[in-house]
Amino acid sequence: NPRNAAAGSLRQLDPSIAAKRPLDFYGYAIYPAERSQSANLKRITKLGLKVNPHRKLCRSLREVIDFCRHWEERRDDLDYEIDGIVVKVDSIDLQARLGSTAKSPRWAIAVKFRARQATTRLLNIRVQVGRTGALTPVAELEPVQLGGTTIRNATLHNEDEIGRLGLQINDRVLLERGGDVIPKVVSVVEQAGGRIPFEMPARCPVCGSKVYREEGEAVRRCLSQTCPAKLKEALLHWASRKAMKIDGLGERLVDQLVEKDIVRDVSGLYGLSRGQLEELERMGPKSAGNLLAEIDASRSLEFWRLLFGLGIRHVGERTAQILANHFASVERLQEASQEELEQVHEIGPKLAESIYHFLRQPENRALLKKLSAAGLPMESGAVEQPRESRVFAGKTFVLTGTLDGMTRDEAAALIERRGGRVSSSVSKKTSFVLAGRDPGSKLEKARELGVEIIDESQFRAML
Repeated sequence: NPRNAAAGSLRQLDPSIAAKRPLDFYGYAIYPAERSQSANLKRITKLGLKVNPHRKLCRSLREVIDFCRHWEERRDDLDYEIDGIVVKVDSIDLQARLGSTAKSPRWAIAVKFRARQATTRLLNIRVQVGRTGALTPVAELEPVQLGGTTIRNATLHNEDEIGRLGLQINDRVLLERGGDVIPKVVSVVEQAGGRIPFEMPARCPVCGSKVYREEGEAVRRCLSQTCPAKLKEALLHWASRKAMKIDGLGERLVDQLVEKDIVRDVSGLYGLSRGQLEELERMGPKSAGNLLAEIDASRSLEFWRLLFGLGIRHVGERTAQILANHFASVERLQEASQEELEQVHEIGPKLAESIYHFLRQPENRALLKKLSAAGLPMESGAVEQPRESRVFAGKTFVLTGTLDGMTRDEAAALIERRGGRVSSSVSKKTSFVLAGRDPGSKLEKARELGVEIIDESQFRAML
């Protein structure tokens, strides 16, 4: 698709090849910024760079809605694919005051268009195995164009979804690209002659081990601890940008490392030699050296990334950060009871059970020992700050108003790195309310409850 083609072109080692490809871009931001988003775009234009000509400064919500509907109807008139409109607050000052969540700015929202649809024939259903052992049925389709991309596969989620759709091989199906990203089968539009019913396998299609469907779950899982498919997915997850950021460890290389029995778990990456890598396909001395440098650099990343990279079921980035801040070390986390885990903010019974059982499995404890021996961070203080700087451990902060020397996101990061927690609402359990200029109702609530209120200078003195 166009996005992948552009990304691949930019990664070309030979710039002359990239130069031959007609890549182009629209500018959206400039630093230092003007006073508004619209002024930023005008300045970019004056500098001789391109901005999207179809932008509009709206004065009301009705104008925004009408603009989005207009381009949903006319998106096929454009020379490129779009799946929606980004609506932004124009004032840069208001953007700063609104701040951001851990994942996205509060001053912008993506209005997604209705998903594009197409019909095609279901040729087969294959089963994939994920890093947690989940068996996922995938539709193999007669190739069809949808949203500028040739679609050959689509997710079917689980066996219950196949039953709900009444889907059988050779049926003609309605395909939808949800959010114009992930294709899925929506319905059967024609039951073909020679239909073939599908049954989920009783054994793992990769390693042949028994599979198990837990009560209350829609997914069957491979129970083997040595399943090659699970290992491949675990390695890719470990190397991902959200985890240990090992650039260059892609699917083809992981396939070789597992199939040649060079790596048996994620700790095996830290024992790789240049000679082992150079013997693999498409791995010369330079690429082998680059990969080893990436692997070595991952030893210096934050502790929470290691927790996320382990692939514990239900543990995402945010939960990994909470665990790292609360327990501060693998040793302390392993000592925690399930009840103690449940007491941690934002961790419920199901998540606590998953974490507890993962850390009790002998093979996972052995893996953590090997990672420790390889020099990976086993405590929060190992990388992001010295232990003595955890001055906010056990403290809860609420932020309100505009700070002068930092954004609220930056203040929140300082608090969390020092062991504290940031909440969105004031309660009797709140330790401090950090108030900037033009504070909201949270300040009044803090006064009513007798919560200590601090300003930015007091906050800096506490760091």
